[in-house]
Amino acid sequence: MLNTSFAHRIALSSLFPNDQVGMTEPVSIGFLAPLTGPVSSWGLPGLNGVQLWAEWLNRAGGILIGGRRYPLRIMPFDCGYDPERAIEGARHLVLSEQVKLLMMLGGDTFTPIRSFLNEQRVLTSTLLPSDLSPDTRYLIAPSEVHPVYNVTGVQWLARNEPHLKRVAMCSQKDALGLPSTATYRAAFEAAEREIVKDIQYSPEQTDVAAIVSPMLQADPDILCWCTSYTPMVHEMTEYAYAQGFKGRILSCTLDNYQRIVARTSQDFMDGTVFQFPDFDDPKLARKAFFFNRPSTFFKEYNARYPGTWSAVSWEYVSILEIWHAAVEKIASVNPVSVLTAMKQMEPVTHAFGPANWWGEHLFGIDNALIGDWPVVRLQDGKARIADFLSIPAWLEQHENRLRDHMGKVGQLWQQRIEAGAQQPGLAAREFVD
Repeated sequence: MLNTSFAHRIALSSLFPNDQVGMTEPVSIGFLAPLTGPVSSWGLPGLNGVQLWAEWLNRAGGILIGGRRYPLRIMPFDCGYDPERAIEGARHLVLSEQVKLLMMLGGDTFTPIRSFLNEQRVLTSTLLPSDLSPDTRYLIAPSEVHPVYNVTGVQWLARNEPHLKRVAMCSQKDALGLPSTATYRAAFEAAEREIVKDIQYSPEQTDVAAIVSPMLQADPDILCWCTSYTPMVHEMTEYAYAQGFKGRILSCTLDNYQRIVARTSQDFMDGTVFQFPDFDDPKLARKAFFFNRPSTFFKEYNARYPGTWSAVSWEYVSILEIWHAAVEKIASVNPVSVLTAMKQMEPVTHAFGPANWWGEHLFGIDNALIGDWPVVRLQDGKARIADFLSIPAWLEQHENRLRDHMGKVGQLWQQRIEAGAQQPGLAAREFVD
């Protein structure tokens, strides 16, 4: 039963008499992320999602701990991706609100509070796995392990479109772009695809032609945007369309893909491969999945928060699902006990099915979850899951290759610590006309 969602468990429990006593004292969850400002798209859609999830849970009676149900309360704090505000927010949420889980975007806002959270033994989650290191004992990355899942997109293309041999790729030179570049290099190498152009551009770069023109001149079959930010993905794709590119586009994300289809053409965009599905995808309904009602969540979210759906909308929720399963397993919200339970739940059910803890060789600690990940393809202008491929299976064959490429761009945990590397000054996820 631990590998099913709370919605499914509650549906089953409703068939039987309910003699559990409701409690008024809530269990508090901290949400420390940018909710306003230029990078609020990394935080606000996530808050929308977890508040919707908490409403579902509370309507069903709350969280079950030792035979009693407690309401769940989400405590947001807007740090605006400012380190000083993050320090203030962490101290308030941990010391005053006594939150049992602190959910963060991570990056620059995690670095200044690392020691404080360790000392307080605060179970904390991040969306940026590069925050992980051996000294972050209570930090977990259970939602997405960027950019390791990107190997599945390359693997799928190599299997299903083997005639696409020549690759031109690009990404920005920051703590999102560099590991993404390394991962795609390793994946293309493993798939025996030739990289004919490899461009790393400044995060401040706005001259799209200067990036894409040399890529097109190399006559590629595949244009790979790696983990470029959404505005750049849109502009580079539109430029490639205007220049008459006829090959395949591969990207980590394709947020608001409907806009690109409208500004180019459905024929041009069909076949584009990326890694994040819409939650009304039929294949999610047939997958061991953390909602069991993904299409209902997708529909209700979009009705309530139109135009804001992205990966962020569900990633924080998937973390809450794993935390919730561990809490109900041990009948405790003690952060250290919950973390121990989470680490002992093998496999854990993450967003796309069973997953296992991993990361020691890359992050210095096995606090990241990997399992199957979807390969998404545009078909008739709509995102559709083409397949689920196994990240652990790829790593079993190629983990040393990935480590080598990560080392070449200075992204192994030892290198990041020695260099005192800062996380990226993140850009917005959404495109604003």
